[in-house]
Amino acid sequence: MPEANDRFDVTDKVVLITGASRGIGRAMAEAYADAGAKVVLTSRTQDTLDKASAEIEADGGTALPVAAHVGETAAIEELLSTVDDAFGGVDVLINNAATNPHFGPLMTAEDSHWDKTFDVNVKGYWRMVKACAPRMKAQGGGKVINIASVAGEQPMAGMGVYGVTKAGVLMLTKTLAAELAGMNVQVNAIVPGFIKTKFSKAIWANDDLSDSVLKSTPQHRMAEPDELAGMALYLGSSASDFITGSAFRADGGLLVGSGMLG
Repeated sequence: MPEANDRFDVTDKVVLITGASRGIGRAMAEAYADAGAKVVLTSRTQDTLDKASAEIEADGGTALPVAAHVGETAAIEELLSTVDDAFGGVDVLINNAATNPHFGPLMTAEDSHWDKTFDVNVKGYWRMVKACAPRMKAQGGGKVINIASVAGEQPMAGMGVYGVTKAGVLMLTKTLAAELAGMNVQVNAIVPGFIKTKFSKAIWANDDLSDSVLKSTPQHRMAEPDELAGMALYLGSSASDFITGSAFRADGGLLVGSGMLG
């Protein structure tokens, strides 16, 4: 039986993170690199990836920046080929890339908003898992961590299209967990509340929306991106080997506190 600390060891694991140039993805990349993992950072813009990777390596980590579009199967295969050549496979996939081109009531959304949001937030996650799962199976197993949202569990003002896709991520997580269990691949989700990132600026930069969120959150604050890193490290380690198909909420109590606080 492994020592207690060994269960949480991610040294030399190859961790592929989408949407990794900033925000939650970058915070997770930094945390894994600090813990001794080899991190692969991907998003659509090479320049921002290069900067993030350079800073991680300056702190002593190992990082590989590879630009790719999760909406294109050929781009994903090219990404995985690059990772194979560099590190020989993937141990942990963190699906974090997301988009939200529509902010407002569902009835004001256009078909293009739905198409783009589903393509990145749901189908993009599925494409990444489809590419990584055979590689994980070949090496005896692996981990998939999907970043969902509280908006996928409870309606949030202005976030209807995004919320529907994140509800899809939660079901995708459960279905993949059942289907990939025989490959020794565990699939789980992290469900963030309001995290202070550029992605959520439409909320925290709006005084009325921000005040509403803070009043509804028992901790009365938004989180910083690195506050999700601990859960990500746990779900990527052998300590979570018997956990699959689960969703772990990190929302400062938002959903349990909504409607109960004055």
